[in-house]
Amino acid sequence: MIFRTYKYLIILLVLFGCKQSERKLKIDNAVINIKPPKGMSYIPGGIFIMGSSAEYAENDEGPEIKVKVDPFFMDETEVTNVQFKKFVEETGYVTVAERPVDWEQIKKDLPPGTTKPHDSILAPGSLVFSPPNLAVDLNDYSQWWQWVNGADWKHPLGPESSIEGKDNHPVVQIAYEDAVAYANWAGKRLPTEAEWEFASRGKGNYAEFVWGDELSPQNTYLANFFQGDFPHNNSLEDGYETSAPVRSYPENTYGLYDMIGNVWEWTSDWYRPDIKKLYLANASKLCINPKGPDSSYDPNDPYATQKRVIKGGSFLCSAQYCSNYRSTSRMATSIDSGQNHLGFRCVKDIE
Repeated sequence: MIFRTYKYLIILLVLFGCKQSERKLKIDNAVINIKPPKGMSYIPGGIFIMGSSAEYAENDEGPEIKVKVDPFFMDETEVTNVQFKKFVEETGYVTVAERPVDWEQIKKDLPPGTTKPHDSILAPGSLVFSPPNLAVDLNDYSQWWQWVNGADWKHPLGPESSIEGKDNHPVVQIAYEDAVAYANWAGKRLPTEAEWEFASRGKGNYAEFVWGDELSPQNTYLANFFQGDFPHNNSLEDGYETSAPVRSYPENTYGLYDMIGNVWEWTSDWYRPDIKKLYLANASKLCINPKGPDSSYDPNDPYATQKRVIKGGSFLCSAQYCSNYRSTSRMATSIDSGQNHLGFRCVKDIE
């Protein structure tokens, strides 16, 4: 798997940062009317239990910790193709997937002595889900992920594909740097993992899924995920093979759409599988506005030193492979990795 890399960090963990319409916020018995910016929802903040130690949870989801987050605004939907297009037209921004590839940077995240691939492999491009036509070993994701030259946000499946007619689909093939650039332009930022998880759960919800404890109540699909035999046979029972237009499914109790499924979403936190254990070791009983570690570490990929947390799952999440359509699910992703099931949404501080 080929990734671009722009900086090299020695893994060093120091102290951690733990020390719909109009909504209302109560402060000192006064009621302040909060009117979110257009296209955003007011998230009131509060104390919640972050993570999961349930039997079905992955090891990096626990242990559960008590967390407090301050109020903030959050985009109601994932950033769409038409929104990202406006950003590109106004700024001339070129995404990571569209830029020339620098082998000298890439090899820093690979085992020493890795042979340089042919120049044709190092052409601009990105990762695309390419399902096989038969059952394969689910331990080998190279069976369904391929590097495709010419894949980018305008051509999410490769140079012959396009986003024509998909203005309201979430933009994909977005590397972390691209998401940050858009957020800065929009006067916003990316959410922390804690903010994202709090907002995704909705008001006081500790069910397995955003809507309850049943994945498809009464055979109704409430999110865009994979049905059938993964990865080779998508039965399309929810109507979508890849992404769905935003707002295709019901919003949660904070007025947020597609917090589960559709496409994965970037957060600002560096990834470590043991972060919650480290929070517990460095904080009191309550962790306030945690922002993740100062550097990343993924024991499954020790040479890749720059990974951020993505949340929410995607149209590829399957009960047979990765049931990441839950608020507590998390995944490590290299910051230079664009994929056709990875996008983002933004948040904004309340001044």
